[in-house]
Amino acid sequence: MIIETERLILRRFTPDDAEAYLPLVGDPEVNRYTGQSLVQTVEQARQILLDYPIRDYEVIGYGRMACIEKSSGRLIGFSGMKYLADLQETDIGYRFVRDAWGKGYATESAAVLMRQCIDEFSLRRVIGLAYRQNTGSTKVLQKLGLAFEREIDIDGDGLDLYALTIATE
Repeated sequence: MIIETERLILRRFTPDDAEAYLPLVGDPEVNRYTGQSLVQTVEQARQILLDYPIRDYEVIGYGRMACIEKSSGRLIGFSGMKYLADLQETDIGYRFVRDAWGKGYATESAAVLMRQCIDEFSLRRVIGLAYRQNTGSTKVLQKLGLAFEREIDIDGDGLDLYALTIATE
């Protein structure tokens, strides 16, 4: 499955993306607001791809997608939906390499992927999780139509939960 936006190609991850994926899980600044441990090796990055987005495609039918910048052909981030079993909610998320920040890629990719997943899987509710101090991410969530609902605590982290309930016709 490939989706194109004005500036991006959105596709499923493969294990071969591990080297390009490493900066998304290994750069301390990129991971500042993720609450996740940094990854050090390409093999660790490959395992994350296998355990999460690739497994999610097979088990759930959707997952985070690779974001390829059309102008360079480079994998610059990920975006899309992820089912969070512990919350029994579907989360919209995105992460980009530093030199892609501030260019609107998160909003551009997340909007199309969220809509596609809502339509294809008949989702009636989408959430977004963000640390309050991550103002860039919270602005993207708001642009996507999500509104602050409440603060939640996952593993001792105080996160703001934004939500969008899709009206049924």
